[in-house]
Amino acid sequence: MSALQFLREKAGIFVAGLIGFSLFLFVVSDFFGRGRGERLKQKKYYQIGQIGGEYISYQDYELRLQNLLEIYKLSGRSNVDEATNESLREQTWQQMVREKILDPQYKKLGLGVSAEEVDELVLGNNPHQIVQQLFTDQQTGTFNKSFLVNFLKQTEVDETAKKYWLFFENEIVNDRTNTKYNNLVSKALFVTSKQTEFEKNLVSNTVDFSYILKNYASIPDSSVKIFQSDIEAYYAKHKDNYKRTAIRDIEYVTFDVIPSEDDIKLTEQWINKTKEDFALSPDPVQFINLSADSRYVGFFIPLSNVPENLKDYAKKENLTDIFGPYIEDGSYKIAKLIAVGNRPDSVHVRHILLSTGKTKSIETAKHQADSLIKLIKAGTPFEALAMANSDDQGSAKIGGDLGWFPEGRMVVPFNNACFTGKKGEIKTAETTFGIHIIEILAQSKDTRKYNLGYIDRKIMPGSLTNQKAYSEASQFAGTNDTYEKFTKTVAGKGFNKRVANDIAPQQKTLPGLDNPRSLIMALFQAEKGKIILDNSQQAVFEIGEKYVVAYCSKVQEDGIAAQKDVENDIRFALLKDKKAELISAEFNKNNGSGKTIDDVARLMGLTVQEATQINFRSYTVPGAGTEPSLVAAATSAKQGIVAGPVKGNNGVFMLTVNNIVATQGEALKLLHDRMKTTFQMRGTYEAYDALRKGANIVDKRYKFY
Repeated sequence: MSALQFLREKAGIFVAGLIGFSLFLFVVSDFFGRGRGERLKQKKYYQIGQIGGEYISYQDYELRLQNLLEIYKLSGRSNVDEATNESLREQTWQQMVREKILDPQYKKLGLGVSAEEVDELVLGNNPHQIVQQLFTDQQTGTFNKSFLVNFLKQTEVDETAKKYWLFFENEIVNDRTNTKYNNLVSKALFVTSKQTEFEKNLVSNTVDFSYILKNYASIPDSSVKIFQSDIEAYYAKHKDNYKRTAIRDIEYVTFDVIPSEDDIKLTEQWINKTKEDFALSPDPVQFINLSADSRYVGFFIPLSNVPENLKDYAKKENLTDIFGPYIEDGSYKIAKLIAVGNRPDSVHVRHILLSTGKTKSIETAKHQADSLIKLIKAGTPFEALAMANSDDQGSAKIGGDLGWFPEGRMVVPFNNACFTGKKGEIKTAETTFGIHIIEILAQSKDTRKYNLGYIDRKIMPGSLTNQKAYSEASQFAGTNDTYEKFTKTVAGKGFNKRVANDIAPQQKTLPGLDNPRSLIMALFQAEKGKIILDNSQQAVFEIGEKYVVAYCSKVQEDGIAAQKDVENDIRFALLKDKKAELISAEFNKNNGSGKTIDDVARLMGLTVQEATQINFRSYTVPGAGTEPSLVAAATSAKQGIVAGPVKGNNGVFMLTVNNIVATQGEALKLLHDRMKTTFQMRGTYEAYDALRKGANIVDKRYKFY
C-alpha cells in the first residue's frame, strides 16, 4: 500500500473539515468580445463580495473551491451532501476574509514562518498538531515518525503526493503565523494596579435599597407632541442604530404539473403489459430490479404485516398468480408472492465483521474468515475472537453480541443468514460492509412468513401535460407584466397567491415550493414591483413539479435605512424620551427638602419596592427586571438620601439606599492575574473582530449559491 493511499485514509475526515466543494454555475465564454460597457456590467455582476475595499469576483472564489475540491478528491471522499457543501463554502469564504484582513497586518508587522521553522514544525520533537493527527497510528495512539519521513520522500517523486502535502504544509504555516500574531496582540495587553483596584471597588459593596417606578405607559401618547424636526434631529444623531440587512418580500402563483387522464391511462397500459411478462418471468427478482421504479426488498414478513389489500392473496400461497394492478401512493402497482416459509419471528446472534475496502480485499477477508471459523470450531471462544478481530467496534467490545432483532432490521444477506440457519450454526454472509462470521445463539418459534415482490410505476405527467402547464404559466406572465395587473388578475380569477415576507439572501425555503433557491437568487436581482426573471430573462421558474411566476413586492437594501422607513421606530424612542422628561419633572416637583421615598410614593400614588444584595455586576433588580441604569445609580448613591430620577428601560425610578454591606471580595493579586488572563484571551479574537468591522465586508454569495 502506498504512503499516499494510507494518508488518504488517515486524513479523509480531517480534510473534510478544511476544504470545500462546488461546481461552476456560469461560464463567461464571450466576455472579452463585447464592448467596454458590457464588460463593466459583467464585472459588476460577477462581483461576489468586497473585503477592505477590494472586490472579490465569483471566478476567484470558485477557483478556490475547485482547488480545494481536488484536494478533497485526493482524500478519497468524492461525495458531499448540500448541507456539507454549504458549510464548506462558508469555510472558504471565511478563509478568504481572514487572508484579506490579516495578511496586510502580517506584512506590516514583519511576521512570517521561516523554512527552518517549517522543518521544526514537521520533523521536530514536538510536531504541529496537523502532522500528529495525520501520522498517528489509530491502533496504538502513537505518533509514527518513520512513516512521516517515508511519505515526505515519496513527495519528491510523486506529484500527486506532493500537491497533497503542500496543502497541509500551507495550513501549518497559516496556523503558525496566526498564532504569532495572536501572541503579539495578547502579550501587549496588561492590567494596571489602578484598574485592579477599580474593578475590586465595583463589587466591594452590596446595597439594599427601596425604589419607586412610574411606568412610561402611565402617560398617554396623545399628551406628548412629536415634531418632524425632532424626528430629523434624532435620525441624524442615531443613524447607526438603523443599519439593516438586505431582505425582500415576494408574491407568487404556481401552476402545478398534474398527471392528466391520458398520463394515467398510459401508466395503466404499461403496468398491464408488464403484468403478463412478470407472470412468465423465470427470475421474478431480476425482473423487478430491471422493470420497477423501486428495487426488490427481499424480506419475509408475517401475515400481520402484509398490506391489508394483499392478505387474502397471500393466504392462497399461489406462487404463479399476480395481484393487481392497483394504485398506491401515486403509483400503479402489481404484486407477486416470491416465496413462503416458516421462519423465526426473531433471532439472537453475534458476529465478527471483517471490513473490506482499500486496505483489505474481499478475497483477503474471506481467507481471514475461514481461519477464524477453524479457530472457533477448534474451541477458541467466539467472544475473544470478536474482541480482537471484529471491525464493528460497537459490538466487538461485548464479544460481537447484537442481541435480539426481528426480520428486516439488518441488510438482506445478513438477515437471510440469520433467519435460514439453525440455533448454534456458524454462518458467513457477504454485505456491503464486508464479510460477517455469524453465530446463531437463539431463535424464537417459527411463524408463517411471506416474501412479496412489487413492480411499481409512478404516475408521471407526460410532455404534453408539462407543455400545457408551462404554456399557462407563460401566458399568465406575459399578460400580467406589472404588479398591478398581477394583483388584479389574481383577485379576479381566484388564483391561490402565496406571500413570503422578510426573505433573507441566503434563505433556502419558500412556502409550498421544494428547493426554490434559484427563485430566491433571482429575487435579489429584481426591482420592487417587477416580475422576477431568471438569468435567461425568463419569467417562468420550474421548481419541482410546479411552474412559478413571482413578483418582488418589497425591497430593503443592506445598509442604513432611510428616515421614512424608520419613522415609527424613531417616534417610539422620542415618546419614551419625552415621557421620561415629564415623569422626571413630576418626581422633582414632589421630592422636596426632607421628603422620604415613602413620601414621594404617597404623593404620586406609587408603591415602594425593595431590592437587596445588589452590586455593580448585578444583571437584574427584583420587581424591575433588567435595569442597568437603576443598578448603577443604586450602587453609587449615598445611604439614606433620595436619589434620582433615573431613566430606565421601562420607566423612571427614584430610590433610597437603606444599607451598604462591605464584602471581602477577591484578593488583589488573584484579581489582577484573572483580569490579565481574561484580557489576553480577549485579545486573540477582539483584535480580529475590530479589523473585520473596519473592513466593511460585503457578502453577495447569495447571487450564485
